[in-house]
Amino acid sequence: MGVSGTAAAPSVESLNRLPVADFIAAMAPLFEGAPQFLERLAAARPFLDELELFAHAEMIALEMPESAQLELIDAHARIGAPPASVSAASFREQGYDVERADAVERADAVERDALASALEDLNDAYEDRFGFRFVVFVAGRSRAEIVPVLHARLKGERESEKRTALTSVVAIARDRWRNGA
Repeated sequence: MGVSGTAAAPSVESLNRLPVADFIAAMAPLFEGAPQFLERLAAARPFLDELELFAHAEMIALEMPESAQLELIDAHARIGAPPASVSAASFREQGYDVERADAVERADAVERDALASALEDLNDAYEDRFGFRFVVFVAGRSRAEIVPVLHARLKGERESEKRTALTSVVAIARDRWRNGA
């Protein structure tokens, strides 16, 4: 499914012509909602192409007030969140999709539970430390491969982490756009 519920993402030209509410609805799946951000992105139109669309998205994300930035970051599901609690795009990105289900089922139940517990604890620690969700562009990595990334990011500085989270949100959205998520 594409951004607008079709097999492919709508063209940038067609997005430019949409009424604001329709633009927001079309782009919401890419950014997990985040209305304050999407309203700003809609107001920045027209865009020449995909490159300009996502360049503006990143600029807006980095420059908007912190409350809107946190809304955008926190719209994303936690890494390792229960499958029923995440969007369809996040479901695929986090590896809950059918293609990976067999490998997950074969994994040792104790190991699976330990990984889920570790991710929950690390997410809690990250949110306690920084005041927002940990966001990473998974790019096909397993949840187990994300654990050391989360550990390393816990040592970061808040402003750097916020910037990394915001640029990751845009990278995720760009990937979803290109893959028709």
